[in-house]
Amino acid sequence: MVTASGPVAPRGGNIGDNLSCARRPVRRPGGADWGAALSEAERHRLVIADDHPLFRGALREAVSGLFAAEISEAGTFEEVTDLLERGGEVDLILLDLKMPGVRGFSGLMYLRAQYPGIPLVVVSGNDDPAVIRRCIAFGASGFIPKTLSADALRQAIARVLQGEVWTPPDVDLAPASDAEGAATIARLATLTPQQVRVLMMLSGGLLNKQIAYELGVSEATVKAHVSAILQKLGVDSRTQAVIAAGRIEAGQWPQVPPRAD
Repeated sequence: MVTASGPVAPRGGNIGDNLSCARRPVRRPGGADWGAALSEAERHRLVIADDHPLFRGALREAVSGLFAAEISEAGTFEEVTDLLERGGEVDLILLDLKMPGVRGFSGLMYLRAQYPGIPLVVVSGNDDPAVIRRCIAFGASGFIPKTLSADALRQAIARVLQGEVWTPPDVDLAPASDAEGAATIARLATLTPQQVRVLMMLSGGLLNKQIAYELGVSEATVKAHVSAILQKLGVDSRTQAVIAAGRIEAGQWPQVPPRAD
């Protein structure tokens, strides 16, 4: 559902609260008003992707308090891709890592590969620094914890729309000394959108014929995708590919041992 939202009047507190009292303007360092700066620009179009309707509503109110916006909501990853495939310009995607249709970072990986020109901010209840670093490594333009105040959220979104990357200020984005993990992230980032989807399904334990049915392609095409995935990840089997991807997920990507075809 796509709706146009004008400014509303959210209150302070975290973005999961019922935002209903007077809006407090978000100030840049030095006193400038982020909201005023953005409101001078044209209307922005955003996609809010989260499987909790109440949180989507709270996030919509918080965002609408910053600038005039046309906001689309999606409760599943399939709805996200349907919205984006309809065409039309999108200025920002706000994505929850955990929602129906994706595991761990797979949704982020797919959207960055398929729509590299659209800024994407992860909005998640998991604010582990390792998770935040991996989101940025996979191409997110920011990471907003769900515990963030409404005012801080508006400031973060304003900065992303102006071309910056925003993460909580207390998070060190310097990569951890995990050379193998960094190499795997770099390899995963080379996968095409369709290869990401195939890897997601491999991690779910699907057979080639099941993947072919889900994607509407032939088994030969799936086998070609699997071969390309193995080559890009530098592994010899689909089991090793799933294990390699799982290492990056910091426990977020539950795995089912893949079955041999």
